[in-house]
Amino acid sequence: MLRSTNIPRPQSLEDLLSPALIAQISRLDYTSRKIFAGKLKGERRSKKRGESVEFADHRPYVVGDDLRHIDWNIFGRLDRLFLKLFLEEEDLALHIVLDCSASGDCGQPNKFLFMQQLAMALGYIGLVNLNRVTVTAMGGEIARPDGATPPADGGPDPSSPHLPATPSQLTAIRDLRGRRRTHDLARFLCSLRPAGVVPFTDACRRTALTRRGKGVMVVLSDFFIKEGYETGLRLLLGRGYDLFLIQCLSPQEVDPTGPNGLAGDLRLKDVEDADVAEVTISAPLLKRYKANLAAYCDQLRDFAARREISLLTVRTDTPLDVLILDYLRKRGLLR
Repeated sequence: MLRSTNIPRPQSLEDLLSPALIAQISRLDYTSRKIFAGKLKGERRSKKRGESVEFADHRPYVVGDDLRHIDWNIFGRLDRLFLKLFLEEEDLALHIVLDCSASGDCGQPNKFLFMQQLAMALGYIGLVNLNRVTVTAMGGEIARPDGATPPADGGPDPSSPHLPATPSQLTAIRDLRGRRRTHDLARFLCSLRPAGVVPFTDACRRTALTRRGKGVMVVLSDFFIKEGYETGLRLLLGRGYDLFLIQCLSPQEVDPTGPNGLAGDLRLKDVEDADVAEVTISAPLLKRYKANLAAYCDQLRDFAARREISLLTVRTDTPLDVLILDYLRKRGLLR
């Protein structure tokens, strides 16, 4: 598969999400196999009893309880003291991890653009439901803001749509909350550029150490990682997070024989580590490639299933509304 060229990079929220999709996903919310305790009060019903406007139950009064919560109507009827209990509402943390390695900048539709749009949609759902949203970019580059001073050596004009960028191993925007932070999230995602190799295990270790609270973690990647994904994903497990993996593959990766596939004698160069391989595209080679890809995806699926990690493999030509409103709801990430 060839690296994409002349990709129109998103510049604003409108380039990531259409108004029609925003209207469709605004009514969704995240779900989890557990109800997590958050740091701030939110809109998620907890199993704990606390303070809110929604009544839950009564219990007998004991010395030391807050007298303001005594139900005086019951006292008037039964001459016994009972305390009113209310449902406590808590927030859920959403942590989106985006693989920004160079292998994502491939395919038609472009894999990285697809992951940017999906991350924006998932983040928006979290923000409108008052969840705490964090997005971590593994690897890649961060574009400088508009108006940056052009380099003295006659480098790229910062007013051009393709801004110069600086490399970064791990970059994050943290603890966003509320609909008003939507444009902050969009600006962060639009600044990302896929580049280089991601040290996946080390990046996962740092991500696991910096996350806070409890909730849902969604990892967006193609998971084509030479060092292996197993150790890194083990580091992301536990500590109060449900882990959900979304493997994004381009149509050309799934079926190289399509209209944009490869043919003939080729000298292929890895976009991440510059490894070179000379191949002749033939029917037996394509058959072996498809078998290896299927085996690799099955291995990832088995790894996830053994550890109760949710996994969804999706092609980048899948419409976002179908992916979010159908696939992710059926998999139990959204409701």
